[in-house]
Amino acid sequence: MKAPAPESAPAHDAETLAFYDREAETYAARPHAARFERLHRFLALAPPGGTILELGTGGGRDAAEMIRLGFDVTPTDGSAGLAAVATRTLGRPVRLMRFETLDEVAAFDGVWANASLLHAPLERLGGILGRVRRALTPGGRFFATFKAGDGPGRDSLGRYYNFPSEAMLRAAFAEGGPWASLEIEHDHGGGYDGVERDWLICWAVAPS
Repeated sequence: MKAPAPESAPAHDAETLAFYDREAETYAARPHAARFERLHRFLALAPPGGTILELGTGGGRDAAEMIRLGFDVTPTDGSAGLAAVATRTLGRPVRLMRFETLDEVAAFDGVWANASLLHAPLERLGGILGRVRRALTPGGRFFATFKAGDGPGRDSLGRYYNFPSEAMLRAAFAEGGPWASLEIEHDHGGGYDGVERDWLICWAVAPS
């Protein structure tokens, strides 16, 4: 894994954000099966009605399900276009926030980052994971998914991905640690670009 970049370096990719701003309406309206198995598993680990930070709400689909189940959700997105779409969908403000500006401390019982942190520059990922850990309450839960690979690259749509191996991902978590526990599951599936890839599914717990 590369050496950490200076904290002043951007923790976002301008070309990727421009894609989501440009394609926000189409991206949010894409058809997909209403599957919430992992989300429900994650929420079952949080206190009823607990505080959840969502990094990368997209069209607001997962946030809507969390709200329906009575959780106190703070949806965020780095794309102004997607944040606007999700605000309309949810009927509540969605915070426009880049990963590197997360600065809350012990504020959330859970952080949900489904298919969002996979766009963070690999050399900044450890620092971002440290920010996530600090934002969690003691024993708080964190969920994130990544497209697996052997290092950064772009898809056919021009979007940046960090494409970590499991070893790279564990190193990034260690850099942002300590964590009480980290489990990484392997899966296989598609994405918006229609390409099937291996995925890394991360479940982490903040220290008590």
